[in-house]
Amino acid sequence: MTQDVYINERVRASAASLQSALEAHMRTVFAPDARKTLRPFSAGEVADLLGISTSFLRKLHFDGKLPEVETSAGGRRQYTAADITAIRHALESTAKTPGTYLPGRRDGDRVQALAFLNFKGGSGKTTSTVHTAQRFALKGYRVLCVDVDPQASLTTLFGFQPEVDFYDSGSVYDALRYEDPVPLSAVIQKTFFTGIDLAPGGLMLQEFEHETPRALIDNIQPPFFSRMAAVLEEVEADYDVILFDCPPQLGYLTMSALCAATSVVITIVPNMLDVASMAQFLQMSADLLDVVADAGAEMKFDFMRFLINRYEPADGPQQQVVSFLRTLFPDDVMISTLLKSTAISDAGLTQQTLYEVERAQFNRQTYDRAVASLNAVNDELEALMQQAWRR
Repeated sequence: MTQDVYINERVRASAASLQSALEAHMRTVFAPDARKTLRPFSAGEVADLLGISTSFLRKLHFDGKLPEVETSAGGRRQYTAADITAIRHALESTAKTPGTYLPGRRDGDRVQALAFLNFKGGSGKTTSTVHTAQRFALKGYRVLCVDVDPQASLTTLFGFQPEVDFYDSGSVYDALRYEDPVPLSAVIQKTFFTGIDLAPGGLMLQEFEHETPRALIDNIQPPFFSRMAAVLEEVEADYDVILFDCPPQLGYLTMSALCAATSVVITIVPNMLDVASMAQFLQMSADLLDVVADAGAEMKFDFMRFLINRYEPADGPQQQVVSFLRTLFPDDVMISTLLKSTAISDAGLTQQTLYEVERAQFNRQTYDRAVASLNAVNDELEALMQQAWRR
C-alpha cells in the first residue's frame, strides 16, 4: 500500500466517523426528527418586539382583539413565532401609521440584499448573518438567507446536514450552475424559524469556482457576476431582505453575491492581523469590482459598514484598534459592536443562537449583555435599511 493510498483511506475513514458522530449529535439534540424547532416566547419578549407594554398586550387579549395562544403549566401565555406574526398583522390593520408593526417593503421599495463578508475566516460572518436574520424575522421582516459558502455553516445552523441533505443537489449551486440551472425557488427551504427561508449551501458550490473560467472562455450568459442577481429576480418579490453569508475568500461566488447586494457588512475582529488582512481584502475587492464594472456590472450600494465583531471592551489593544478604525473610517464603522461572549459560544455547542435558547439556561447577566449587544447591532442595520427605503 502506497503512502498516498494510506492517507486517502485515513481521510475517508475520518470523514465517515465524523459524519456518523454528527448525525448522532443531531439526533440527540433535536430528537425525534433530527430537525430544529423554535422555543416559545414570553409575553415580555413579545411586547418588546412589538414595541408595546405587557399590560397593553394583556388588554388586547382581554378585549378579544388578538387570537388566544397556548399557556404554560403556570398559566402564562406562550407565543410561537407564528403567533407573533399573526399579532403583527392584526395590529397593523388598525395602526394609524403604515409600517408600525409590519416594517418591511412597500410599493416602490427594492429588496434589501446585505452581503456579510471578509477575506479572513473566523471573523464572525456566519454568526452575524444568522442573528441578523432571526432578529429581522422576529421584527416582522420576510427574510431569505442565501448560504454562498461551500462549508455551509449557515445551513447547519438552520438544522440541516449539508454534507447529507445537499451533498450533490439541492444547494444554491443548482441555480447558479452554467449547465441546466434550476429556478432558485426549487432549492429554497422553509426553516424552523418563522419568517426565514433558506437557499442552502453545500460542497457542490465549489464547482462554481471551478467551472467559471471555462464559462468565461465560452462566453456563457449571464456571466458569473450577474448570475446571483438573475436567479434572485424570480423570488425577490416574496422577501423584504436577503442576507448573503459569503465564503472567506474573494472568489467568483463572493463576487456574484457582491454584485447582487444592495449593501455590504464587513465583519472584523479588532486585532492588527485582521486589520492588515482586511486592508488586502479591500484592495483586492476594489480591483476586482473595477473589472466587473467595466464588464457591465452595476455596482451601487446603499451603504457599506464595518462591524466590529468578537469585541472585548476591557482588552486594551482591542480598544486601540477600534479607536484606530473609527478615526480612519468615521462614517463607516458601525456604532454598535458585537461583543465576544461565552453565551454565544455556549449556544453554538448545540447549534443554536441566542435568539433560540432560553435565558434561564445561562448566567442571566452574561446572557442579557450578549443579547443587548446583538440587538443593538441588528437594530442599527435595520435603521440603515429603513433609511435606504427613505423612511
